[in-house]
Amino acid sequence: MLFHNTYLNIFVSALSVYIFIIAAIRITGRKELSQLSVIDLVFILLISNAVQNAMVGPDTTLLGGLLAAATLFAANFILKELIFHFKKVDKIIQGQELMLVYEGVLNKENMRKARISTEELGEALREHGVSDVSQVNLAVLEVDGNISVLSENYQTRTVKKYEPRRRAKRRK
Repeated sequence: MLFHNTYLNIFVSALSVYIFIIAAIRITGRKELSQLSVIDLVFILLISNAVQNAMVGPDTTLLGGLLAAATLFAANFILKELIFHFKKVDKIIQGQELMLVYEGVLNKENMRKARISTEELGEALREHGVSDVSQVNLAVLEVDGNISVLSENYQTRTVKKYEPRRRAKRRK
């Protein structure tokens, strides 16, 4: 135990595990986030089981579990606020999108960085209704792990900008 106070130890341990898991996911690559395979699901379940004892230690009380969960929720909320308010934090935590194809030409360097094979890219393109890379105007690996594709098949449409709802004026 790091601290004599059990609850302080749970707080610090849960926070440390949270930071470690985010760093590990960031290092292993965003490609892993886009779609969970059976292997990914099993991995996540095993990770959560493996770190449970590291967070709560011998304290198996309801309060200990709730404190660990509350710490994770608070850390997640704070991190999302930091990402929202500070571009630099966003870039460090989530990274940047990577252009994979431009005007029908593969960007091999970015594909290597993202560890995406031409077969995987081809699969993503087919999911977007594109049969050949030469038809792609732009393909981008987004920060969430999804691949966005704009192709010759893409038809331009106007999308209304989001506008907050305005309260209707009350009539007296």
